[in-house]
Amino acid sequence: MRSSWNFLGAGQLTFGPNSLSQLGPWIQRQRLQRLFVITDQNLLRIGLVDRLTQVLATTGAQVEVFADGQPEPSVALALRAYETALSFKPDGIVGLGGGSNMDLAKILATLLKHGGTPSDYFGFDRVPGPILPLACIPTTAGTGSEVSHAAVLTDEREQIKVSTLSSYLRPQLALVDPTLTYGCPAKPTADSGMDALTHAIEAFTAVDYRHLNVPAGQPTPYEGKTPMGDLFAEKAIRLIAAHLVTAVRQPQNEEARHGMALAATLAGLAFSNCAVAVVHALEYPLGAVLHVSHGAGNGLLLPFVMRYNLNARLREFAQIAEWMGVKTAGLSEQEAGEAGIQRIEELKRELGIPENLRQIGATRDQLPGFAEKAFGIKRLMLLNPRSPSLEDLQGILAAAF
Repeated sequence: MRSSWNFLGAGQLTFGPNSLSQLGPWIQRQRLQRLFVITDQNLLRIGLVDRLTQVLATTGAQVEVFADGQPEPSVALALRAYETALSFKPDGIVGLGGGSNMDLAKILATLLKHGGTPSDYFGFDRVPGPILPLACIPTTAGTGSEVSHAAVLTDEREQIKVSTLSSYLRPQLALVDPTLTYGCPAKPTADSGMDALTHAIEAFTAVDYRHLNVPAGQPTPYEGKTPMGDLFAEKAIRLIAAHLVTAVRQPQNEEARHGMALAATLAGLAFSNCAVAVVHALEYPLGAVLHVSHGAGNGLLLPFVMRYNLNARLREFAQIAEWMGVKTAGLSEQEAGEAGIQRIEELKRELGIPENLRQIGATRDQLPGFAEKAFGIKRLMLLNPRSPSLEDLQGILAAAF
């Protein structure tokens, strides 16, 4: 039994409207002279890259922009970005965008410092030391990559998403400016919001840190459920329940955008310390094959996994129901937990999240392969409140089909 836990975040977290202006002073304090920016064509088109480069211009640093970021970035894309950056020889990296761009920036900062290929660092604790100075600036509200220790790439050869996890991947600066999310379209807003909700729920319902089957003192990618993680998860769930639908329907609503930006960062702090589990494990193979966004895949699977885990976490699921706005007075924990799952199913419908695997192109004969690949991600199986068998995973996917 473990008796202690750790909690880590970005080196500096700056939050607030128009806080993008704080990037310049950070760069000057770091004495950075050559900045390589990872972003994408959509952000270039709507002017967010211009807002960033205007700030960078005040620092006197030389800047090169790589605007070829893609959703669910591949290993091949990471290598192409690396080859481009090598000739520029940056001393600092800025990731602007959703989780895909920020994850790509993390991998690039690792390769530029330590060399090799992305696969050299797949898994946990394989980054040998600090990476290049890295600032991450989200333009969506979901992944929490700006504060997390994870970077996910799609291994197209193996047809699965693969994580690199290391405390060195936590950005030195997480700059969360809610105004950068105002132009985010409805679908990415919905998908990202469901991703953040999944992060918070999996963190809050994970195996308790005291019961995690890892020897005391041994490094582990996640700590399990902790009191501090619970605080961040609860606040994130409450904010998402209050603001996600409004943010999707009223994209310029400042209160909703600010609430979701904060929720995503808090959920990122919760999951990157405590856990993600079976939802993410199942999404990695099906997302890579079916090319569904990470948030939509997580949102689709979330209530099915919650139903599987319900009896192992009755109290927690009853609390989640209350935080999601369900009237739980007079209900048993079992009834409240079930009502909370139903509320999340209703939320999916309100947001247009796919309700089943058929809607994203899955076929029944693909399900065993998805389950087998997910079952192989042992670090996530270890953190789930129920210890799933391969047959359990197949059953969850069958229910979701």
